[in-house]
Amino acid sequence: MSPFPGSGLAKGLAVTLRTMTKKTVTAQYPDAQPELPPRTRGVIGLFEENCTVCMLCARECPDWCIYIDSHKETVPAAAPGGRERSRNVLDRFAIDFSLCMYCGICIEVCPFDALFWSPEFEYAETDIHELTHERDKLRDWMWTVPAPPALDPGAEEPKEIAAARKTAEKLATAQAQPEPGVTGPTDPTDPPQGGAS
Repeated sequence: MSPFPGSGLAKGLAVTLRTMTKKTVTAQYPDAQPELPPRTRGVIGLFEENCTVCMLCARECPDWCIYIDSHKETVPAAAPGGRERSRNVLDRFAIDFSLCMYCGICIEVCPFDALFWSPEFEYAETDIHELTHERDKLRDWMWTVPAPPALDPGAEEPKEIAAARKTAEKLATAQAQPEPGVTGPTDPTDPPQGGAS
């Protein structure tokens, strides 16, 4: 029980008065652009060259907001006597941002790093149908994706880089060793072998 009637109201008014006297912290958007964290979930950017049309992102999307169309193309044999191969070619990649809930599942499941978070957030439209963005727009957003943060100094080397470094070291070692049956340079002061003395 409060010591006197109306003390709760007085406390509330005191908070209001304290807040009124403080300087406002409201950002005057769009005159002042907000300072966003570096890995903000704004929109999804598409790196087309990495997309193999595996459809994992579309299958795993809980909102079914990713639309992908493709066709098969025959690739001629690389060497004579080889067989032709077929590959999928991307025709359409679109995301309906009026349905997207920004869960990031599509980005996580993409095995070829074709989808990334972009911090862009100014893509409001007056018509909801215009929130379905095609691959050209998604590709433009790709160039706004920030670089990944640097590794911690004590972190393990990524497996991909370690494998590439080991392969490069093996090649350098193989090139440095002489071929079998080939002798190295001889000392010019040594006497000739197997000839007339």
